[in-house]
Amino acid sequence: MLTLSKKRLYAIEAVLDIAFNAGGHPVQAAAITERQGIPKRYLEQVLQALTRAGVLSGQRGPKGGYTLARERRRISVGDVLRVVRQIETSPDPITEAPGSSLGHQVVRPLWLELQQDVMARLDRITIEDLCRRAQDSNLRPAVEHGIDFTI
Repeated sequence: MLTLSKKRLYAIEAVLDIAFNAGGHPVQAAAITERQGIPKRYLEQVLQALTRAGVLSGQRGPKGGYTLARERRRISVGDVLRVVRQIETSPDPITEAPGSSLGHQVVRPLWLELQQDVMARLDRITIEDLCRRAQDSNLRPAVEHGIDFTI
């Protein structure tokens, strides 16, 4: 779990893109692909899994797309990574690889402990925190979130 696979990275970027660029409207997968350069084959699979897990909400139709299912301060990076871990197909070398008694009784438990520490930290980092980092880096949403009305 300590590795950052493409799918995991893309999932974090996609959720952050939705949170940062939504402005109260659904964000289309094509817009995420264009802005983030995430291949469509990865993105659709990740977005569907995040929707099934209740991290995102999907809306169909010409004005459809994805929105956060919860407030961005209530979605952690750890939440996103756990969803993607479930859809990844590569085996976990910690649990599935053969090894020595020393490896199984000392090294693997240490590695699992480190993973738990990392996940605990990622559970404390919210999508809101990442949005603030983006703003602090002078990044701007693709669509300005202003008042939109016609007289």
